[in-house]
Amino acid sequence: MTWRQATREEVYTYYAEEFPSYVADLPEFITANGPKQYAVAFRDPHPVRKDDIPDRDFIRRDTWQTDRSGEPTTPAFNEFEDVVGFIRDPARNDPLGRSNFALADPSVLEKPNPRPDAVYYALDHWERPWVLLVDIDAKEIARKRASDTVFEDDDWDNEALLDAAGILDAEPAGYPYAFEDIDCAIEYGFAVRDIFEEDFNAEETMVVYSGQGVHVYLLDTDLAHRYDEQSREVLNDLLLETYDIPIDPVVTADRRRVARLPYSLHADVCSIVQPIESPHFDVRSATPEVITE
Repeated sequence: MTWRQATREEVYTYYAEEFPSYVADLPEFITANGPKQYAVAFRDPHPVRKDDIPDRDFIRRDTWQTDRSGEPTTPAFNEFEDVVGFIRDPARNDPLGRSNFALADPSVLEKPNPRPDAVYYALDHWERPWVLLVDIDAKEIARKRASDTVFEDDDWDNEALLDAAGILDAEPAGYPYAFEDIDCAIEYGFAVRDIFEEDFNAEETMVVYSGQGVHVYLLDTDLAHRYDEQSREVLNDLLLETYDIPIDPVVTADRRRVARLPYSLHADVCSIVQPIESPHFDVRSATPEVITE
């Protein structure tokens, strides 16, 4: 098994044909106007309507217009189908409309339509507490494994270190981790879920395969689980120092963070981001039907 980057045509076909079939399976808190933003990342930067603004390879779009006090007034998306339209064709369905900051219409440019290499939603939410998510990335696991393996030169850069440890040559070849690092990330993810359920008495948790690791959610909305920034820092310390789990602490603690949308396509590895139920999840099963050998 190996990986590759999805083509523009495969990305478009996935969101036009396969992704809509998963919409009913999205977690209930992911609605048209619940998350405070949706975001997309592009392979190639795309112009905006105003000439003196740099081209964008990542855009965020608010789900509500707000008044001066920050209260929501007008929704950007009337239903989730509008979000799907924005994901599928961000330039033509940009909720900013004719604003100078909206993506430029490809029909007046000598550039193709931008296609989303990644789709995100904001963890900050209008209808529930800020979503608590722990991110575990196979790249970090691979880097630590390489550091533990190679001792010749402490000044090597990351690529040289991974190359010396044989990780760049391991499948998937050329990626900064091996499949064993992804499997390890998944195992860590279920360990975090067990900590949430056993140590924090969490009743609603979720582990999501992110394409290059896992996201672990604690979704209880009672007061005991409405963690503020300080409490999240304590949680980070617990996972990192007590349990020695290699999480990205910034993702847990930063209210502005976005997360990959479940059932979106991780175009760099041709994998569907998705909730999983077992630490033995086979990443090969995440390849969408539209991807051909």
